[in-house]
Amino acid sequence: MTVVKAVNVVKDYGLNGQTVHALRGVNLDFQGGEFSAIAGPSGSGKSTFLHLAGCLDTITSGEIFIGDSSTANMTRDQLALLRRHNIGFIFQAYNLIPVLSVEENVSFPLTLMGVDKKEIKERTAKVLNDVGLDDMAKRRPKEMSGGQQQRVAIARALVKKPALILADEPTANLDSKIGREILELMLALNKSEGTTFIFSTHDQMVMDYARRLVRIRDGQIESDELKG
Repeated sequence: MTVVKAVNVVKDYGLNGQTVHALRGVNLDFQGGEFSAIAGPSGSGKSTFLHLAGCLDTITSGEIFIGDSSTANMTRDQLALLRRHNIGFIFQAYNLIPVLSVEENVSFPLTLMGVDKKEIKERTAKVLNDVGLDDMAKRRPKEMSGGQQQRVAIARALVKKPALILADEPTANLDSKIGREILELMLALNKSEGTTFIFSTHDQMVMDYARRLVRIRDGQIESDELKG
């Protein structure tokens, strides 16, 4: 099943009176259960693609499908609803809410979705166990290491049971040992839950872990390699 499909996607930005062509007619599709990376230098368009696929930004032209739904003519509210129910995000800066505990950070998306309190408690407990943080549920982010905070971010993304998780440079702020542990965790969750992971990265370790590697440069697909 196709989880994300981009059809001739163009994204332009205005910057200092000039037009920046971030994406130039990109065609890509990702199937359910993929563990894929989009790699390229800074300014290549990899993060732009993730933001568009995650309904965080709108395209200039072309179409993006999330499952069977085209985002091309959706309103901001419609995009927000699609994002809330179908997509999880993992950012390099973690983006945790500092005044909330670990379990409150993780359960927050379910609260926004209006999930029953009993189910919120059960799902939060399960996902914290899955990422090895069930003994840290009451801690605040500032009391945790970078690797632990990234695990919280992974749990928060997973708790919605999304078809798709987008990870923007998830190892950028971690040393190589912790980065490898995080990637091993995400790969294990990909295999056990069947969740599709798409990374944007310039980290060679992430590229090595990915089972599919898409290279992008100057807003265009340079190569698309399935690995054994």
